[in-house]
Amino acid sequence: MSQAALTARVSTSRRRRARSASGASWGSPTTYLVATVLISICIAPVLYIIIGGFRSNSQITVNPSGWPDPWVLTNYTSVLSSSLFWQQFGNSMISGVATTAATVALALMASFVIARYHFAGRNAMYSLFAAGLMFPITVAITPLYLLVKNLGLTNSLLGIILPQIAFALPVAVIILVPFLAAIPKELEEAAAIDGASRLGFFFRMVLPLSLPGVITTGILTFVTAWNSYLLPLFILNDSASYTLPLGVQAFASEHSVDTAAVLAFTSLSMIPALVFFSIFERRIVGGLTGAVKG
Repeated sequence: MSQAALTARVSTSRRRRARSASGASWGSPTTYLVATVLISICIAPVLYIIIGGFRSNSQITVNPSGWPDPWVLTNYTSVLSSSLFWQQFGNSMISGVATTAATVALALMASFVIARYHFAGRNAMYSLFAAGLMFPITVAITPLYLLVKNLGLTNSLLGIILPQIAFALPVAVIILVPFLAAIPKELEEAAAIDGASRLGFFFRMVLPLSLPGVITTGILTFVTAWNSYLLPLFILNDSASYTLPLGVQAFASEHSVDTAAVLAFTSLSMIPALVFFSIFERRIVGGLTGAVKG
């Protein structure tokens, strides 16, 4: 074989490898097309609600899918100037923060015991938390309402916070146990040799190393509590104690003919959860990946 033919063959081989590597790194165009379609399906309703709040009712009636012309700010300003909206916003914030803090704290303690210690009933305890994933709140809503009523917690935020903690714990424990179990035993032994107590090891070593799982469970718990609708619907019966999901339903019923104002109220009620979820999206993916690997 001549030198020119050998050089041409080597060049062709290199180009093929380059194309192959390029295709492997960028992926198939079909994948991007499908991903774009799915993302558009998910984002389009949200954008419609947000943009619809900048339109007037006449614009929505004439062209439901049109662009604001002109842009109307009064729908949002009227909602933001309402004291009832901010009261319901505060109720949702209190419910979400309290549920998240208590769930993460309790799940960390339970997961630490299940992951790090061997005792009779350990597997049964873990199975009990896993079984909690199979019982959605819709199944237990009637006996749960009777229990909350007997405790005198109806029409109070505590009446929805406590059940939300109970139903969020199984997911949090299932995510956190693999993180805590993956911490090497040698670290605990070294900490004990250095004089650290079990609580000292927990706060100084366990918490920093399991931070991705803690953040993941915290975000999922907060977003779930923020969007909770069925439980507050049964427990709360006063508009002043409503959370935002109930506030949206009540506002839509009261202003059924004012579609633009309803869209503005709805978009303002969901923006905090969307922003919170978007900021920590990578943390959620990383935390769930670590839990699966564990």
